[in-house]
Amino acid sequence: MMDMIAIWNSLPVPALMVNENDLIQDINPAAESFLNTSAKSARGVPVWDRISVDAPLEEALVRARQNGTPLFVNDAGIGTGEGPPIQGNLQIAPVSGTSGDMLVLITSRELAGRMTRSQGVKSAAKSAIGMAEMLAHEIKNPLAGITGAAQLLSMNLAPQDLELTDLIVEESRRIVKLLEQVEQFGNLSPPQKAGVNLHDVLDRARRSATVGFGAHMTILEEYDPSLPLAQGDADQLLQVVLNLLKNASEASDKKGIIRLRTYYDHSFRMRRSDGSGQPLPLQIEVVDDGPGLPQDIKGDVFDPFVSGRENGTGLGLALVSKIISDHDGLITVDSVPGHTVFRISLSRLPKEEEATFKEIN
Repeated sequence: MMDMIAIWNSLPVPALMVNENDLIQDINPAAESFLNTSAKSARGVPVWDRISVDAPLEEALVRARQNGTPLFVNDAGIGTGEGPPIQGNLQIAPVSGTSGDMLVLITSRELAGRMTRSQGVKSAAKSAIGMAEMLAHEIKNPLAGITGAAQLLSMNLAPQDLELTDLIVEESRRIVKLLEQVEQFGNLSPPQKAGVNLHDVLDRARRSATVGFGAHMTILEEYDPSLPLAQGDADQLLQVVLNLLKNASEASDKKGIIRLRTYYDHSFRMRRSDGSGQPLPLQIEVVDDGPGLPQDIKGDVFDPFVSGRENGTGLGLALVSKIISDHDGLITVDSVPGHTVFRISLSRLPKEEEATFKEIN
């Protein structure tokens, strides 16, 4: 018989299990995506605090629970509090053998279309990166020649004419920097995993930020001193934290506060579609008090070429997502004006390897 957990995780529509008091007991991965929250965070929360329906439900739901019959609500506006509601159907059915537990399913052509479009965009973005990577290599060579020629010309120009050659050199270098970002994204090597002290990584990133792009920010540390070693590539994780700090710093045009927080969550597991779960207990949070992510891109910030800044490449967070994915970890974001949290969840170094690592180091 097929594993019921695998069936639950494989459901292509958002599904929620609620108890007799309408408190959420569990949600499947599709519902995690729809509600933009984890199953752990949703448990114990009143379901109607997470889902709004523009149809009278209370009396009909009471009757359905009492009679043990399903309830269907068609063509209703279903919202989550983030963005406009979708037009869809709500199907609520009693769970046999329980005292009032109900299964809630959400179906919508709009939601299915959104998921299909998202997959299409990601596929197109992947192809675009491959093409851009190839072009980047070809474009950099003539740009170097243009830059060199402009510098040679500037040696024989009057001071009032240097502005033009300086502009050529400056813009050429800017284009080269963009091309190098594209190449970096495409050429990222697999992580060389070993024991990593995450606090060392965060300290290196903080020091680099405070003397550079984050000099106008106050960076506070809120570390769990008992955090064990992570399993990862220290250099790539440093790159991740630097990118997140840079984003937080550039989002604020005034003096702001960034908090680097770590903690251990022994119950956090990433659920996969096959029903398996992987422990990801090590948590890093980069929290800023900036304006927050634009509403129209909140769900797509980790996709390539999606940026909330003018002249942004949209590759920084895509690179971050790729590195964390290669570490078999998870990165999420919660953002409202004045409070944005990027949360990284990683696996710990196996205990048997931890002792060996400490002896070597």
